Amino acid sequence: MSDRIRKSLALSLALVMVLAVAGMGGCAPETTETTDGGTDGTITKGGTMSFYIGEPAYIDPYNTQESEGTEVEQCLFDSLTRVDPLDPTKLMPAAAESWESNADATVWTFRLRKDAKFSDGTPVTAKDFVYAWNRIVNPNTVNTLTGKVDASIISYHLAFVQGYDDVVNGKATEMSGLKAVDDSTFEVTLSQAFADFAFVVAHPALAPVPQAAVENGVDYNGTKVAFGDFPVGNGPFKMAEPWKHNQYIKIVKNENYVGDQPYIDGVDFKIYKDTEAAYTDFEAGNLDFAPIGEGKIKLAQEKYGTSDDGYTVNPGKQVVLGAENATYYLIFNEKDKVFSNADIRKAVSMAINRQAICDTVFEGTREPADNIVPPGIAGYEKGAWEFTKYDVEAAKKALADAGYPEGKGLPTIKLSFNSGAGHEKIMELIQSDLKKIGINAVFDSADFPVYLKQLDAGDFQLGRLGWIADYPIMDNFLYPLFQSKAGDNKSAYSNPEVDKALDEARTITDDAARIKAYQDINAIVQANVPVAPLMFYKHTRVGSSRIHDFVWDAQGLGDFTKVWIEAGK
Repeated sequence: MSDRIRKSLALSLALVMVLAVAGMGGCAPETTETTDGGTDGTITKGGTMSFYIGEPAYIDPYNTQESEGTEVEQCLFDSLTRVDPLDPTKLMPAAAESWESNADATVWTFRLRKDAKFSDGTPVTAKDFVYAWNRIVNPNTVNTLTGKVDASIISYHLAFVQGYDDVVNGKATEMSGLKAVDDSTFEVTLSQAFADFAFVVAHPALAPVPQAAVENGVDYNGTKVAFGDFPVGNGPFKMAEPWKHNQYIKIVKNENYVGDQPYIDGVDFKIYKDTEAAYTDFEAGNLDFAPIGEGKIKLAQEKYGTSDDGYTVNPGKQVVLGAENATYYLIFNEKDKVFSNADIRKAVSMAINRQAICDTVFEGTREPADNIVPPGIAGYEKGAWEFTKYDVEAAKKALADAGYPEGKGLPTIKLSFNSGAGHEKIMELIQSDLKKIGINAVFDSADFPVYLKQLDAGDFQLGRLGWIADYPIMDNFLYPLFQSKAGDNKSAYSNPEVDKALDEARTITDDAARIKAYQDINAIVQANVPVAPLMFYKHTRVGSSRIHDFVWDAQGLGDFTKVWIEAGK
C-alpha cells in the first residue's frame, strides 16, 4: 500500500485544526485489576488516545489505499484474517475463526464468526463479503462522498478471484468465484492456485460492508450521512461522528464487536498538514503518538527513552525505531519522453547518495535500500538491485550513453512529491546529487490526496512514494508495483514476461520454490530500473508516558485493542 503514506506509506501533514479536547485523554479511566498486562498486573480501562495522521484519501474500505486512511479503517473493520502485530510471519483469526484450502490452493473456505455484527447491530454474513469484494472490483462503483463513479485502484488484490476479468471488463457485475455457502461460510474460488491467499485476505480493505448503509447512507442523529464519511464496520471501534475533513476523525469502542473489547474508550485521530506541528503538539502534551521532528531523533531518545523491541510503547521506553516492511523509492514515469530512456533512469539512481540521506535526515536510523523488497520479507537478497549503488562516475557514463554528456541538452526535470510530510529535505539532497552529474531538477509538490491523483493520471516525470506491505510477502511488492495493469504501478512499467511470471509464481505451493520464482522476477525488474529504491523505512515515532502496551507494527498500523492509559494521566 502506498506509504501512509501504507499502507500508500507517505504522510500528509502543518496543523490545520486540532480537535479541542480536555488535555489528551477525554473521559476519566476506570481502574480494573487483571493479571494479563501492565507493569504491576494492573490495567486501566477507559480514556481516549490521541493519534497523529495526515488527511486520508479514503476510509471507506473499497478504496482504502494509503497509510493514513488505513490506520483508521483497520480500527473500524475486521478482514478475514489478521497479521500478528509482533510477528508478521503469523496469521491470526479475525472475521474468520478458521480457514482452509483444497490441495492445490485454488478453493478457499472461510468459517465466519457466527455471532458477528456490524456496529449498527446488523449481522455480518458471507453475503456481506461477496458484496464488498465485488464493490472493490466493479469499475462503476460510486464514491458515496461525491456521488460519482470512482473505481477502486486496489482491486488488483482480488485479481486472482475467478470472474475478476469479467467484472473489470464490464461483462459481469459479480465475480463467479465468490460464494456465500451459508451465512457463516464464505467460499472463494481462484482462477489459479495462490498459496499465500490467507495473507492477502488480511488486507484491511478486504472487509465486509453492509449494503444498505453503503447505498442508503448512515443515520447520524436523524440525518443521513454518506458511508464514506461514516463507515459502518465490524471492527473493535466505530465512528463517533462523521469525518471532519482536515481536522479530525473520532472513533469510539464498538459495543457490538464480537471479539475482545479494547481497553480504551476510543481514539482521536488528529489531522495535521505538517509533522513538525504534530511533534510540537506532542511535546506540549496534546498528542499521545506522533512523528519525531526533523533532526530530533537522538534528543527524543534521551528525553523519552527507547522501546525495547522497536515497536511497543511503555512509559520511559517511548521512542519506536523498529524496522518496517517498507521501502521509500523514486518513480520514473516510463511514458515520459525523458524517462523512457533506461540509461537516464540508471544515471539518476546511481547519482543519489542514499547513505547521506539516511545520516543527514534520519540521524542514521534508516538504511539505504539495495532492493525494492525490504529485509523483513522472506526472499530479500542483499544488493539485488544493481543500480542502487552510489557511483557518480558510473552515473555520468550512463547519462552520456543516453546522449546527454554532463547533462548537455537534457531539459530541466520536475521532481514531484507530497508536501508537508518531511520529504522536502530529502528532495533537496536528491536535487543536489543530480546537479553534480548535470541534471537540473525543480520541485513540484502538492497535498497528498492531490499528489496521488497526479500520479494516477501520469502527470509527473520523477516522483516519490513509499510502499509498506499490505501483507508481508514478496508478491505484495512485485505484483502491485510492476504488474502492467496494477493500480499502484505508477511508473507504467509493462513487461509481458514479468506479468506471466508473476501469475505463475502464485501457483507454486512449495514455499522455497515460490520465493525463488519471485527472486528471479525481481532480477528482471531491477535490470529495467522502473523505480529507484532509496531507503528502507524504520519507525521514527514517539508515544506519550500515558500509554502502555501500545504496538505500532512493522506494517505501520497501531494495535489499539491492547493499549491502555494510565489512571490520572
